This record gives sequence, C-alpha cells and structure tokens, in this order.
Amino acid sequence: MQANTGPLNGVRILDLTRILAGPTCTQLLGDLGADIIKIEKPVDGDDTRGWGPPYLKDKDGNDTRESAYYMASNRNKRSVTVDIGNPDGVKLIKSLAKTSDVMIHNFKVGGLEKHGLGYDDIHAEFPSLVYVHISGFGRTGPYAPRAGYDMLAQGMGGIMSLTGPADGDPCKVGVGISDVMCGMYATTALLAALHHAQKTGHGQLVDLALLDAQVAWLINEGVNYLTHGREPVRRGNAHSNIVPYDVFPTADGYVILAIGNDSQYRRFCAFAGIADAATDPRFLTNDLRVRNRDAITPIMRKATVAKTTQEWVDGLAPLGVPSAPVNTVPQAFEDPQIRHRGMAIEIDHPASADGKCRLIGNPIKLSETPVSYRRPPPMVGQHTDEVLKEILNLDPAALQKLRDAGAI
Repeated sequence: MQANTGPLNGVRILDLTRILAGPTCTQLLGDLGADIIKIEKPVDGDDTRGWGPPYLKDKDGNDTRESAYYMASNRNKRSVTVDIGNPDGVKLIKSLAKTSDVMIHNFKVGGLEKHGLGYDDIHAEFPSLVYVHISGFGRTGPYAPRAGYDMLAQGMGGIMSLTGPADGDPCKVGVGISDVMCGMYATTALLAALHHAQKTGHGQLVDLALLDAQVAWLINEGVNYLTHGREPVRRGNAHSNIVPYDVFPTADGYVILAIGNDSQYRRFCAFAGIADAATDPRFLTNDLRVRNRDAITPIMRKATVAKTTQEWVDGLAPLGVPSAPVNTVPQAFEDPQIRHRGMAIEIDHPASADGKCRLIGNPIKLSETPVSYRRPPPMVGQHTDEVLKEILNLDPAALQKLRDAGAI
C-alpha cells in the first residue's frame, strides 16, 4: 500500500453515493488523500458491481463481483455495509457522520429524509458538517422528485443535439460524461464548502444536479445561442467557432487538425502545398473561414489525402500546427506520452487471479503532495469491522449484535 501523500490526508468523507457521479467525486478526493468511508447496502452493494461484463477474474478464471465499471470509480475507499432502513443502521450512519468532515449521497430527493438522514436532521445535529447531495434534477423545481440518469441529462441538457454526424441522429457521448462532469463540479463545490467550514465552523448544503452540470458545460455552444439566439446545429467533428478544426481523411486513415489561429493556418497551407488557400481573400482570417467553411472544407479534404496520418503529425508538429491521430482505446493506452504520464496503473487486489487490478490513473500532478493509490476498489463490506472498530470503538460483541439485527 502506498503512503498517503495527498493534501487531503486527515479529511474524512462519509460516502453514501453509488453509480458514477458521486463515486467519481469521492474517488478523486480519495486519490488526494481523504479517508473515504463508502457505505453500501448489505450483500448487493453498489449497483454498478453487477454492471458487466467484464469482471475481474479470480484464480480459477471465474468472474468475481468486481465489475470494470465499478472499479473505474471506487479506489481509495473503505467499504462498510449498513442497512439505512434499519434503525440501528441509521444510528451507525449518524455516529460516522459525527466523526466526518463531509457527508455525500445521491439518493433521490426525499430518499434519506424518510430515514432521518436528510440535510435538516444532519445539520441540526452536526452543524459543522458539509452535506453534499447529488441528484438528477436538483432539490428544487418541477423535476426535483424524478430519478435522473446520465443519458437523460445528456438529452435534456442539449449535448446530444450537438453530437453525432451533421445529417444523422443525435448521439450521446461515448461515456457517462454528464455523471463524470457532475462529479467534478461536486468535488470543487465540496472543497469550497469544506474550506468555509474549516474557517468558520459552519457546514452547509451543497446541491448538485446532473442536468445543471450538463447545461453548464455546453460552454461556447450554449453562449453562442444566448448571444445570437440561433439554434446550434450538429457539425460532426467540426467546430462551430474555429475553421479548420476537424477530422480529415489521409492516405491511410484520419488526422485531427486543430488550427486555432491565422498564423497556424498559413503554416499549414505552406506545408500542405496549397499556398493559394493561404492568400484567398475568403480564408484570410478565422472569422472569414468560419463564414466560408463550406468552401474551405473541400479544399482541406483534398489536400489531406495526399499524405499519411503519421506524415501529417510528424511534419506539422515542428511547425507548431496542432494535429493528432484518432487513436482507438488500445492505441491510446500504448501512446508513449500517455504511458509516460502514468495514465494506466496497477494496484494489488486480493480477488484477482494475478493479484492485480488495472485502472486509469489520476491526471493530477502535484509537486509537493502527490496523489497516491493506497487501496484497490473494495469488495462489498470488506472494511465493515475495521472501520467500525477503528472509528466507533465497537467490540466483536457489538458488531455481532448489529449483524444479528440486520443493521450491517
């Protein structure tokens, strides 16, 4: 187990989240050194444990209950099984909350209130605790009671209308990006509220919605609409505000060109042997190229098929013209830059056939307090006894009594 070198060492997070948005947030906090106490329902645990295949294989080649989906966002946590529908389970949650800095969950609005674990109840007992609630639509508004999922947020929040071929169906992003981005916003908000609580002693409610987060990262396309009032359209891989910024065919595949200014455009034209395009009055500036994208795009596509993808990348890099191949996922993990940056990692795992699980690394590089990979994604209830003994000083007899009562 690696040493805890993170800046959040000493912070404890009581984590009642599951699926992806909440676990993305708490895994990031765990990588940064926080002690994450992951509360799971007895026996079944986090829903995503069953979201496979693929699953981690045991030494006999059989599937374990550790799905790749679950492992993607649950390292650096300790799993404790608690039945929050059991009065003794509720008492346990409150006892753990008393020792924690943050409590975070993603139950539907009203889901924890019926157990006495809503914000008002918790804040009354533990006024310095930061309470984070992630939901599909937020705690207020006409949709607040509804269950929310990533694809619903992508559809309702506008991104699907902008994703996919220009003349095809709307498409979701290939991963649960609304969940992931909501988890990122939650991390920032949680840390801000924690900073405030540490300064003042006052906790607060942090209310995050998948739909809100999705709308927030419409970014330039959203503000384009708010500025000129015209509905954005799907452009495939093209950019609404920069031209040429697209995927282009080559002699053996595709190349991405991300030409962000006029000098890059002129250098590209010189290398590509299309000097006339550099001086054409229709294309002299990015503004003009955006307005005349239908004229410049065929010229670009005719030029790019003259060289291989690697020839474009190797030739344009020294000129400062941004370009890249379109890697498959296996190619991405074999890329020398990605390998150098440690974006694929191995952690010891007791259930794995070879004693390891392979995960995506954390992109944050801190010079003085680096992230650490201390624990693999936990098995259901793996740390129940450890945590309840360590934090609540429960002895074996007390633990057995809780098991007999069905609380853990």
